[in-house]
Amino acid sequence: MDGRALLLLLSLSLLGGCASVRTLDAAKPGAPIIYSGTRLDWYSLNGGCCPQDRFGAVAPKYPMLDLPASALLDTLLLPFAVAAELGVGLGVRGGL
Repeated sequence: MDGRALLLLLSLSLLGGCASVRTLDAAKPGAPIIYSGTRLDWYSLNGGCCPQDRFGAVAPKYPMLDLPASALLDTLLLPFAVAAELGVGLGVRGGL
């Protein structure tokens, strides 16, 4: 197995623990939308007691390792998060 395949496999295994992915479908009223995964990691790193109550998602086991990936993913998803925060429907659908 070459290095790229190993890196891809490692990345995919960590994706389930990514705070940004966890908060995407949290659907908790009042939960942060913009930079939600990054904020969840930061909250956890600073000793936040109840991430499930605040974010609607469990914090990753290793928030310090997850923080850079969540910041990157949250930045890529920022236009969608801002639209959701403003209540703008983008009409984006998956599947056929």
